[in-house]
Amino acid sequence: MKNIAVIGAGTMGNGIAHTFAQSGFSVNLIDINEAALKKGMDTIAKNLDRMVTKEKITETDKNNTLANITTHTAIPDGVKNTDLIVEAATENLDLKLKIFKQLSDVCEPNCILATNTSSISITQIAAVTQKPENVIGMHFMNPVPIMTLVEIIRGYNTSDAVTKTIMDLSAKLGKTPVEVNDYPGFVANRILMPMLNESIETLYNGVAGVNEIDTVMKLGMAHPMGPLQLADFIGLDVCLSILNVMYNGFKNPKYAPCPLLVNMVNAGKLGVKSGEGFYDYSENRKAEKVSKQFL
Repeated sequence: MKNIAVIGAGTMGNGIAHTFAQSGFSVNLIDINEAALKKGMDTIAKNLDRMVTKEKITETDKNNTLANITTHTAIPDGVKNTDLIVEAATENLDLKLKIFKQLSDVCEPNCILATNTSSISITQIAAVTQKPENVIGMHFMNPVPIMTLVEIIRGYNTSDAVTKTIMDLSAKLGKTPVEVNDYPGFVANRILMPMLNESIETLYNGVAGVNEIDTVMKLGMAHPMGPLQLADFIGLDVCLSILNVMYNGFKNPKYAPCPLLVNMVNAGKLGVKSGEGFYDYSENRKAEKVSKQFL
């Protein structure tokens, strides 16, 4: 396995491309948006520069990594002669189904199709392809070049051979793969998202403020980042999407998203990506910034 395609040049996509390219794989980074591709490549270059500065890699390593990545704006061109395709598009079921149906029509017969989804059913995605046994979940953690965990999610029809191949491949990337079964939210988000949602409920109910909630969890529970800050970092729209997947999948009210989260997403307050969420990232990263209109 030498040739990899990554679909989506956003935060996760460019991080996945970076990781494969740094490990010596030939990577086609695909996005229909030229500006997104340029931004993704700029991010990879900046992250590599940071690693050079910290003496984690050499300048030659950086140049070799960048040379291993080719950009494309069309799926058919980008997936030619690839052994593995990792989809890292927006966490939207309809979009993923459309992409995987297209991939099934144009990719090589033995190509493995992986999705970086953090919550959506692998079995449902695989069902629109011609070879569901070749479809698997590879849920990388953000930031991808740094975080070592990869959740490997088997769909109902995923073959043992494909699972072993992806487990072994993840180890070659310097990651720690953990195999889990295909249920909404898998393991990471099934545990994490209710905690984040409960933190938002705690704010919504007026128990404490943003800084106070995050401080309690950082100092009392030894979390490196408070839950509200983490929600901002993940993206409040992403958190809402994952909670909705779990709520719809389990029909259990404990997964129902907090009204405050829904209101903030509807207002475009998505966290770091929009410049404002529970904190204001445009002016002062320490300043609490939740408008009373949401509460």
